Amino acid sequence: MKVNLKGMSRKELEKLRADVDKALARVGEEEMKAARIAAEKAAKSYGYSLEDLAEVQAGRKAPRKAAKSGDGRAKVAPKYRNPDDESMTWTGRGRKPKWVVAFLENGGSLDDIRI
Repeated sequence: MKVNLKGMSRKELEKLRADVDKALARVGEEEMKAARIAAEKAAKSYGYSLEDLAEVQAGRKAPRKAAKSGDGRAKVAPKYRNPDDESMTWTGRGRKPKWVVAFLENGGSLDDIRI
């Protein structure tokens, strides 16, 4: 399909752009849905779910459902562990604990202590 853009007014061009953006978003959603269905079928054929595969890819078992704290907010799983004292962890949110700051100052990186 060929469209003569030179003969169109600014208003017509802007409407065309909006229509194209909507069409691209719709097609993208349809492709994503088709890809997910295909991936679910492939995983199921081996006896797994997509969630199982994602957990294996991450190298750990992720919690199925976040626990709620007393104030209604979901608890966040820790992402970092102190290599010197494994009981000390950090979620990666908020201020860095002193042990994280000290580790980084000594040349370490967050990837080194990621759980």
